[in-house]
Amino acid sequence: MSIPLSLYVHIPWCLHKCAYCDFNSHKLTGPLPEAQLLAALERDLIADLPLVEERELCSIFIGGGTPSLLAPEAIERLLKLLGRHCRLARDIEITLEANPGTLEKGRLADFAHAGIRRLSLGVQSFFTQTLKRLDRIHTGPQAEAAVEEALSADFESVNLDLMHGLPGQTFEGATADLERSVGFSPNHISWYQLTIEPNTLFYRYPPELPSDSTLAAIEQAGAKILASAGFVRYEISAYAQANHHSRHNLHYWEFGDYLGIGPGAHSKFTLANAKILRRQKLRQPESYLKAKNYLAKEAEISEQLLSFEYLMNALRLVEGTEDALYEERTGMPIGQLANWRCRNLKRGLLEPGSQLRASELGLRFLDDLLVDFSLKPQ
Repeated sequence: MSIPLSLYVHIPWCLHKCAYCDFNSHKLTGPLPEAQLLAALERDLIADLPLVEERELCSIFIGGGTPSLLAPEAIERLLKLLGRHCRLARDIEITLEANPGTLEKGRLADFAHAGIRRLSLGVQSFFTQTLKRLDRIHTGPQAEAAVEEALSADFESVNLDLMHGLPGQTFEGATADLERSVGFSPNHISWYQLTIEPNTLFYRYPPELPSDSTLAAIEQAGAKILASAGFVRYEISAYAQANHHSRHNLHYWEFGDYLGIGPGAHSKFTLANAKILRRQKLRQPESYLKAKNYLAKEAEISEQLLSFEYLMNALRLVEGTEDALYEERTGMPIGQLANWRCRNLKRGLLEPGSQLRASELGLRFLDDLLVDFSLKPQ
């Protein structure tokens, strides 16, 4: 099997459910059941191992929720149990998401010593008032202290998650946030616009957001700030210093296979018959912890949906994707995209050549490319 494999581990609890969050996260109302969770994650993993046939893991991502609620000792035990059951690549990337509002002093260094190689820190903003409007639990000073501690710990790479287009945010506020992030000299910055998703508090009670013209000005200025600081944009919202791309996220965007364990976690497997299987685990933490069978949903992806999902991921990459990779990862000929490709070359949304690559305009209007495909793919 040539398609690489990654592992995602979902930790479902947060101290507070943010108003914009549509992830499978749940407010923690009592002690964190670390031992019970680790036992359930191990059973979940063991049940799925026959599907991956001893394939090597190229990356592990521990997300949530707020995984940094777990003690470093629990993270170390988790990594050891993963190592017992899985083949790990020698240079495996192991990422942990962390929230500045959950970090005691010294905790990040302990996560690094536990085996975490890449930290993704959910800063979102360095301004306390902006964070309050965003419904985050940490303050600007806490965000700055967390970044400083992260960069002084023994991580191989540190990513800062930063949002723009926030409630009440001005052009000056958004660019000042980005300048502050760049000033810390992290290895990677994920800089993305807030979107209002269904099933969130912001969806029910929409906040006042910056105008479209302000958003366009923020994006244009932000791209210059990042480029001048040596950050290379390689995905719509991902900017990296040299050799610090997120390998796990690239794996998703290039349509690799991944195993997901934990409440609500998703998996994607390419089967021996070239069919692609998607699975989802039980969403509710209480049910998950007590379960004997963790599987909630399972289905093969249809050919039409398979092409759409591939394009939805791969076209986010600034360099796009090779035609040959499309055929390898979907099992379908690239020629079936010919009419759609021709239409969108004429519209200026795709670049010519042997790459499936969105133009600069196409990156800005990626939804248009995907809607065009879903309505009339041939």
